[in-house]
Amino acid sequence: MRMTVKRCFGVFLAVALSACSQLPRGAAVQNEITRNADSPTSDIAVYPVTRAFLPSVQHWPSVGEKRHAWIGNSRGSNAQIIRPGDELAILVWDSGDNSLLTSNEQRVATLPNIRVSESGSVFVPYIGKVQVSGRTPDSARQLIQRQLEAIVPSAQVQLSMAEGRGNSIDLVGGVSKPGNILLPDQNFTVLAAISAGGGVSAALDNPQVKLVRGSNIYATSVSTLYENPHLDTRLQGGDKVIVEADRRYFLSLGAAGREAQHDFNRDQVSALDALAIIGGVNDARADPRGILVLREYPASAVSAGVRGPRKQRVVFTIDLTSSDGLFSARNFMIQSGDLVLATESNLTDTRTVLGLVGSVFGVVNTASNLSSN
Repeated sequence: MRMTVKRCFGVFLAVALSACSQLPRGAAVQNEITRNADSPTSDIAVYPVTRAFLPSVQHWPSVGEKRHAWIGNSRGSNAQIIRPGDELAILVWDSGDNSLLTSNEQRVATLPNIRVSESGSVFVPYIGKVQVSGRTPDSARQLIQRQLEAIVPSAQVQLSMAEGRGNSIDLVGGVSKPGNILLPDQNFTVLAAISAGGGVSAALDNPQVKLVRGSNIYATSVSTLYENPHLDTRLQGGDKVIVEADRRYFLSLGAAGREAQHDFNRDQVSALDALAIIGGVNDARADPRGILVLREYPASAVSAGVRGPRKQRVVFTIDLTSSDGLFSARNFMIQSGDLVLATESNLTDTRTVLGLVGSVFGVVNTASNLSSN
């Protein structure tokens, strides 16, 4: 009986070892993904992330969320500028007898709520159309007075302005008080608008700023504006400022600390940053020499004359057991849509089999003891 049990145990052990690769796992082993990569028929390219490789990949095309350029700061006038859509209120004082504008009882003529036309002009009695767009309120007042003095020499003009849509910007979302903001002068900047809106919402992760000007879109991060005052660009009438969370993300799977979708929490996320964000790797399961970053490039990236990968589908391999691998991982940047895969260690299957062997060995001992009794 004892020999029969031992013979069965030997058969079970042989079968278990031969079926080691078929045991249930949480992720693939590295060579299961990268094998045959050098074959002419393979649809993937594999690149180890090393110090020698980093200068090349930095010149490859970007993937994922489209990144817009930004425009630098410039100086404008500290005064208000009249734009189409603004409203002017004109008061004409005339103390002369037989005035064309006033009577003996009323020495001031009031012309309220005069809207500046699309062409930038206003109509003033006895003068006609006066082009005021692009002028400061004081410059427009002097122009009207000069033209009016030819008809009413004693006239004195007073002018005030109320900004219209052409002299305002829209602050859209991402702040405490979004809405329309009137431009107090021509040096009103993006950060000034965000401040006027109550500041950036604390709920946004790595908040981004989009500036929509006509048909053009410019974008940067709020932190970049904080750190680079020369990029705090001044706004123009009609601009739309949108504050929103960073839309970029990456995925983590396999023997990682967390299998999830992760938002970018800063402008640049390195491979080491990504590993920290996902909670590291599972010490009992992960292969520290087999951290993979999977990325798919557009067809244009593999076109002739373009510095890019050999294939559209690329696997970057990272070895966390070497100093070069660790330093290189700190300088290898994750892009939106990347998959960070922590592969399984080959020892995981061995541990599983040994666990099964240990269980069976206990059963064998029990059976042997029973048979001997």
